[in-house]
Amino acid sequence: EHLPALRERLERERVLLLTAEPGAGKTTRLPAALLAGRRGQVWVLEPRRLAARMAARRVAAELGERVGETVGYRVRFEDETSSRTRLVYLTEGVLTRRLAAGDDLSGVSCVVLDEFHERHLDTDLALVLLDRLRRTRRPDLGLVIMSATLDARPLEAWLGVEAVEVPGRLFPVEIEHERVRDTRRLPERVQGAVGRLLDEGLAGHVLVFLPGTGEIRACEQALAGAERAAGLRVFPLHGRLDPGGIEQALRPSQARKVILSTNVAESSLTIEGVEAVIDAGSARVSGVSARTGLPYLRLEPIARSSAIQRANRAGRQGPGRCLRLYSELDFQGRPAGATPELLREDLAGALLTLHGAGVRQLDELRWLDPPPESSLEQARTLLTRYGALSEEGELSEVGECLRELPLPPRVGRFLLEGGERGVGSWACDGAALLSERDLRAHSVRYDQAETIGACDVLARIDLLEEARRLRFDRRRLGSLGVDANAARAVDRASRQLRRALPKDQREGKGDEEAFRIALLAGHPDRVGRRGEGSKVALSDGGGGRLSEGSVVREHEWLLALDAIDPRGRGREPQVTIASAIEPEWLLDLFPEALEEHDAVRWDPQRERVEVQWELRYGGHVLESSPGEGDPGAVAAVLREAAAAAGPDAFCAADEREALLKRLAFLKEVRDDLPLLDEDALAEVIAELCEGRRSFKELRDARPLDCLIACLGEGARLLRQLAPETVELPGRRRCPVNYERRQAPWIQSRLQDFFGLSDGPRVGGGQVPLVLHLLAPNKVAVSVTTDLAGFWERTYPREMKALRRRYPRHKWPEDPAKAEPPRRGRAR
Repeated sequence: EHLPALRERLERERVLLLTAEPGAGKTTRLPAALLAGRRGQVWVLEPRRLAARMAARRVAAELGERVGETVGYRVRFEDETSSRTRLVYLTEGVLTRRLAAGDDLSGVSCVVLDEFHERHLDTDLALVLLDRLRRTRRPDLGLVIMSATLDARPLEAWLGVEAVEVPGRLFPVEIEHERVRDTRRLPERVQGAVGRLLDEGLAGHVLVFLPGTGEIRACEQALAGAERAAGLRVFPLHGRLDPGGIEQALRPSQARKVILSTNVAESSLTIEGVEAVIDAGSARVSGVSARTGLPYLRLEPIARSSAIQRANRAGRQGPGRCLRLYSELDFQGRPAGATPELLREDLAGALLTLHGAGVRQLDELRWLDPPPESSLEQARTLLTRYGALSEEGELSEVGECLRELPLPPRVGRFLLEGGERGVGSWACDGAALLSERDLRAHSVRYDQAETIGACDVLARIDLLEEARRLRFDRRRLGSLGVDANAARAVDRASRQLRRALPKDQREGKGDEEAFRIALLAGHPDRVGRRGEGSKVALSDGGGGRLSEGSVVREHEWLLALDAIDPRGRGREPQVTIASAIEPEWLLDLFPEALEEHDAVRWDPQRERVEVQWELRYGGHVLESSPGEGDPGAVAAVLREAAAAAGPDAFCAADEREALLKRLAFLKEVRDDLPLLDEDALAEVIAELCEGRRSFKELRDARPLDCLIACLGEGARLLRQLAPETVELPGRRRCPVNYERRQAPWIQSRLQDFFGLSDGPRVGGGQVPLVLHLLAPNKVAVSVTTDLAGFWERTYPREMKALRRRYPRHKWPEDPAKAEPPRRGRAR
């Protein structure tokens, strides 16, 4: 009953923002209703191929037609439409490629973006390009955005319209969360949940949401006993299945079914008879790690919106139950919606699409969430390295070819290079393997590769060729650890890709080196170098560890083509698909990316600056040899090392301290002279680093002498006013001790002062020295600045004691006029 009002609103405003509960018919009923009164086609974008196929079949069946008549679908490598088709279900990439080709969708009257809450990269791209098209050449183009769990507020502000809420036929769903954390493995937990539902009288089917096909296979095995005992039928449901397998899972059945599904059943599909949902609460998410630079596929908790979608699957046809295998606190702590792929994915393909659509300045687009500038810059760098962008930012011939291929840019560039190098057949297989999915069965553990080779992709091509030889026989391939459905899908994709190559390039294979060079041409930013053990360092600074399941275990240089990021504490990303390369290939393929660099490093053992000329590719050194280096850079490294070592590395600590104290005293008596302190000495040492390379050269330069030289004419005053020594009657050079914030002092034998009526002075005669007058046992008889007073008042008393204690020494009655004894002999 809502359809007429929705059609009228779309006609009036040209845009419709719809939130509809499950069962409202938004995926099937609304698009079909939009055909009424419209001359052009209605296109409905679905997030997954399976959803597009099933929705088209459902609407066609309701019309009593076959797919391809009024209703059809277009997905990657499949086109089930005809000249009569008016309603087309398609995946997002199909639309973005049309928009990238400059297509103004002249035969289309309305585009529907279904399940928008999932925020796929192509969905966001489609939205901004459709918005641009509607603001320019196609103001008449209708746009519908819809979802069951959409936060409509940002879109309401962006579109300038209010969302329409449509109730569905959703029955009550009783949701139960895990109360006590279950530490068992996931298959055992699923088995327990299914057993509980059966014990409590479940009559309908059970839909189990699992992260991926590996978990599905493990749960199939765990439920085998229950399948026999309770008469259950267990079916997998995922994108790898062939049409027959999908039909089995979705076909109505009187027997109770347990359907083990990935998130393909989360939306758009209605499975008849589902009474209960078991939600594992996680999904595998792809992206590019900002931390490691590697592509990742990792297990992550689903958002609350996805959890709600999953639970609602149990209430489509009657009251239902949902068992969540996680706590309510866990659910409440999850984000409301999924992180847009635009914010986490590689944007090279998106940038290629935008350039193809004629977008030169990204600020001319209205983004719902602007893409990160760092990701865009990485994408520009990659496309420029491919030669896909000209200096003016236009698409080159290579860029046009990449845009037309139904492949990510990296894989597309590899395919084109493989065709040109005479390995087109292998390149088609390799591109299909890299862009589709791994054909190895997830139920088989690949902890250690049985063979050693140079390329994991070629190892998988061997498996693909064996699958072809065995005509994709499920049982025989299973014994080899190969997923027959995946192998068939890869084979189909490979055959489709052959059509993209010139006829004379389609059949080549056999040259493994040419194949690996082609892989490098497509992945210049994934160059890695093996380090200790299995550690891999990437050219951009990221890295991880090479999986033990890789055959590439004896090569130093490799490409990290795919990875798993476990995202746990202390757990590093695992490079699962690698290909060995030779560093010389980088010189041939990417000469513009090579940089000559003088690596200036400090050698702490030799205490000198070492310079190596290096030829670099990103962070990797391809060639190196001893070099001279830039003098400024050499001095900077020496200066940094000298500062860390401190001044004692270049001059004796006691000499340094003595000089600095003399300089401080000089400043006290001559305030007009500059202050030369520790900081000044550090500056002198820093200046001495110019033109030198080692600590030895700095020591030989005598920094303390250089510090004195900074005084200029004041160096003479230092010698005059703050002498290092003074002369006594009995001693030619008596060291003067200068102290900060204390009077300078000397110490010497009492007899050395005989013949001296007054004590010596420094500071141009202004400052009397403190005299430490020592007995023969080197103990001070007196400490004074008044030598005359000491001779007059103290000496007569001390003389008697000294004569008794040291009778061999002479102790004259009038020491001020006496001649001092010669040193070294008792008097």
